Amino acid sequence: MNTIKTLVIAGAAVAGLAQAAPLKDYGAAPEFTGINNWLNSAPLKQQDLRGKVVLVDFWTYTCINCIRTMPYVKAWHARYKDQGLVVVGVHTPEYAFERSTENVKAAIARFGITYPVAQDNRYATWQAYQNQYWPAVYLIDKKGRVVYQHFGEGAYKETEEVIRTLLAQPG
Repeated sequence: MNTIKTLVIAGAAVAGLAQAAPLKDYGAAPEFTGINNWLNSAPLKQQDLRGKVVLVDFWTYTCINCIRTMPYVKAWHARYKDQGLVVVGVHTPEYAFERSTENVKAAIARFGITYPVAQDNRYATWQAYQNQYWPAVYLIDKKGRVVYQHFGEGAYKETEEVIRTLLAQPG
């Protein structure tokens, strides 16, 4: 069975800092599969991302919950990209009009997204992750293992602490 590792940050309660969420080994990160288009990037493969911490963010541009999480995801990208974090937005449409590449490009421009976005119109990557929610965040460690997931809004401090913890681990 999978082993859960609990991370504790000394003085978290006193200092008002978030305690990192427990890490769990959910298995090897699924490949980005069935992607219609890669925007802001050439196609990415999990094997090429080994040695990096990868945040996979499932979103769609009309989802209010996704829009509310976007500032956090963008901030993590800006803050940690030079330390080894790779953010990959997986745009999986909820409605037919969200399948339009031009609409997705316009949303990326409107929201100021600069990290790679995989357009997953056929839900192939969504299904590979067995995802069920917008938004959904998966964190992948430097060895290519999914070790954290969060669905919906919230847990921003906890998620950032996990990012920091994973970046500090040897690659």
